[in-house]
Amino acid sequence: MNLLKNIALIAAMFVAINLNAQTVLKLKVIDAKTKEVQPFVSVTENNNLVGTTDSVGACNIKLADGNHQLTFTFIGYNSQTINVIIPTNAVLQVLLQSSEHALEEVVIVSSTRNNTGIENSPMKVEVLGKEELGEEASIKPGNIASILGDVSGVQIQQSSATSGNSNVRIQGLDGKYTQLLRDGMPLFEGFAGGFGILSIPPLDLQQIELIKGSASTLYGGGAIGGLINLISRRPKMQQEADVLINATTLKEFNGNLYLAKRNAKFGYSLFAGYNRQMPVDVNKDGFTDLPDATSYIFHPKIFYYPNEKTTIYVGYSGVLDSRIGGDLRKEPSFAARYTEQNKSSRNSEEYLFEHHFKSNAKLTVKGSISNFDRSINVTNQTNVKANQTNYYNEASAFIPIKKNDLVCGINFTGDDYKTELPNNASLQKFSNKTIGAFAQFSWHIKEKTIIETGLRADNHFKYGVFVLPRLAIFKRYNAHWASRAGYGAGYKTPNPLVQQNVDYSVLQLQPIGNTVIPEKSNGYNAEVNYKYEFDEEKSVFINQAFFYTQINNPVLFVPNIYNNVFLSNASKATVSSGSDTYIKLKLNAWELYGGYTFTDAERTYLPTNKFIPLTPKHRFAFVAVYEIEHTWRFGLEGSYTGKQFRNDGTKTTAYFFGAAMVQRNIGKHFIAVLNCENLFDFRMSRVESLYVGSLSNPTFKPLWAPIDGRVINLSVRWKL
Repeated sequence: MNLLKNIALIAAMFVAINLNAQTVLKLKVIDAKTKEVQPFVSVTENNNLVGTTDSVGACNIKLADGNHQLTFTFIGYNSQTINVIIPTNAVLQVLLQSSEHALEEVVIVSSTRNNTGIENSPMKVEVLGKEELGEEASIKPGNIASILGDVSGVQIQQSSATSGNSNVRIQGLDGKYTQLLRDGMPLFEGFAGGFGILSIPPLDLQQIELIKGSASTLYGGGAIGGLINLISRRPKMQQEADVLINATTLKEFNGNLYLAKRNAKFGYSLFAGYNRQMPVDVNKDGFTDLPDATSYIFHPKIFYYPNEKTTIYVGYSGVLDSRIGGDLRKEPSFAARYTEQNKSSRNSEEYLFEHHFKSNAKLTVKGSISNFDRSINVTNQTNVKANQTNYYNEASAFIPIKKNDLVCGINFTGDDYKTELPNNASLQKFSNKTIGAFAQFSWHIKEKTIIETGLRADNHFKYGVFVLPRLAIFKRYNAHWASRAGYGAGYKTPNPLVQQNVDYSVLQLQPIGNTVIPEKSNGYNAEVNYKYEFDEEKSVFINQAFFYTQINNPVLFVPNIYNNVFLSNASKATVSSGSDTYIKLKLNAWELYGGYTFTDAERTYLPTNKFIPLTPKHRFAFVAVYEIEHTWRFGLEGSYTGKQFRNDGTKTTAYFFGAAMVQRNIGKHFIAVLNCENLFDFRMSRVESLYVGSLSNPTFKPLWAPIDGRVINLSVRWKL
């Protein structure tokens, strides 16, 4: 018995000695140039991961007493190795030097929910970062429509010639299959989608993340064609001030302001924007090609940091928009003028709670509520006034398990629509409510292979349960070659308010029949990447991707002889397939980009003319940029859009779109940009009239090309 006691005592002493021989090393990683904290930096010892910095660049590592050699690595930075002697009570501060010649932009992708770098993410994500958004803010400061349209495989479809309303189409599918997010929370669905992308200025964003193909497992069934996640700017320790003034030859004026700063406990950000567009009839047909429009945007946020591992913020976003288009001529004066007037207001509130644990796990609770009011006054039609409220709440967790990652969460989303005027409209009320749970596991096999599986289960309060699996794999073969492949399921419940290629009046829409069922989809993608650095000034990156999406039971909008619009399911699927080729070449001061998208999109339920209207089969785009010592920047871009089918089976004309830009950096704080869009002044009206009928009672055709023509803008930007 005494022997057992002695053994236990000795074992306890060994445990105590071992515990005393370990020390928690506190460290913080900072960008050597900007002095900003650097999150998600990997800390390794002998090629073994021992820690990762959190959102404020901090990390606590338990180490045995003695000498240690720690290596700090992050995409776009030079790796740094530091010798540490344990024990120590000092907080180790590590300064990382950015790699000036990194092949890819330094980005952490938040849309994948596991904070992976863009280069090694199993899910294909394209990121428009600070540089692209900075240029776009100076070229098209009013909204993000232009920059999204520059991405291969993405098409901006203008749905109204009088109001300018547009929607985003990905890989040949209609705009209703693209999900728009802001910081991972849904935006602008259904009736509230009106003027959605036209009310988002690029100056208010940190980056834009695009996922082409199904992303429904993580974000809900609607992301069938893909999703666009708009990442907001967050305040930094240094005061930020960004002021931009812009004017164009087509009578548009923009004034934007961004302010932000934080300290140890509190922070704020504020965006305020004013956009004014005077009415312009470019083709002199009597109708405006650019409406008379005024909008105001106000977006403040308050941040609170109770400790280094916790972030809390609340925010508000208000958008007021008024626009009128149509026959706005002063002469000749007559009573029968056709006009369309839209007045809308959008008021949104948002909140977020984010906490990082010592184990590098993260808990996030966030939500938003948005109220959208819109009144529509069209000549010779009954005035319409309607309201939609959208709401979203989510709780999710990121849990690292050794070298693997688990993401799981639950969310509740919904919207309530009501027609306030007229009270005899056929569609008076409409609502959606869905509660869902999701999980994603990323399995890191050695250093070069990642397998990612996901599963989502949604319970729609009307249409029941939907189960959405997802599988993706990433394989890096060597320093030059890598590949991805994936599959994802999705669904879309019937909704008469989703955006179409042509705007339908609320007065035309009929309630959903009991026989109409949800659409279900299966999406597949595969790609191969090649990159090579010849030296610090020369590199090449090539991406070849393939996609295939099938949507079963597609919901159709069917007008009857009285022009009332009903919803019904097609008997066969909608299918979109094709390929996407992208090349990026850097040659000293030159940066060259080229992209080609082939899209074969069909409605298989039709006996003839199976094509999806207004979908170009061939689209090519290129960008060439030359920079002189961070002082001058010259850019030239162009895109070729192939022939498209009209609804009647005839083909449109293929056309080329060109643009040129000159940027001058004046000192450290001023930037002036002179830009010309649509260099060759191609317009749809040069090929055909934009409407049929009379000036007093027109029917506008679906738009397949720009209608505003050549425009030159000059912007001046001051950055602190």
